[in-house]
Amino acid sequence: NVDAGDVVLGLASHGVHSNGFSLVRKCIERAGDACPAQLDGQPFKQAIMAPTRLYVKPILEALQAHPIKALAHITGGGLLENIPRVLPAGAGADLQRGSWPRTELFDWLQATAGIDDIEMNRTFNNGIGMVVVIDAAHAAACMQTLKACGEQVFEIGQIVPRAEGEAPVRVLP
Repeated sequence: NVDAGDVVLGLASHGVHSNGFSLVRKCIERAGDACPAQLDGQPFKQAIMAPTRLYVKPILEALQAHPIKALAHITGGGLLENIPRVLPAGAGADLQRGSWPRTELFDWLQATAGIDDIEMNRTFNNGIGMVVVIDAAHAAACMQTLKACGEQVFEIGQIVPRAEGEAPVRVLP
């Protein structure tokens, strides 16, 4: 029952999770001794190898309290390939670049590998590990529930009508 006007909430990731490690290894190889000592206030190796976040407990809390319409775990395929799995025909998601913080880790990966924005969004989670789609009237309350569970939550976009053949997810400037 996802409809135009629904809000897309993003729950923060702790890093690359289990996505794109072939590319991560190539970046490390390419950088060699020039790998930074730290990223995002953590030793480099710790930042790169941060374990995948599990969102089960906070999502179960939110599901009990709010009429969530859809969930998408941002795994392999990044934002561009996972969000469409929860969209009905004729719907798309417009995400607003900058509506969530992007970490030094993803900036380093993009710069080191020379990856364009589209490929970054297709390969990595770019700081969003789980997406929640909810009616706009319930979005703020759902965000509060998730924050109370310890999550960093951002309103990152909305569901919009989309014609066949158009990209199902756009990250807008």
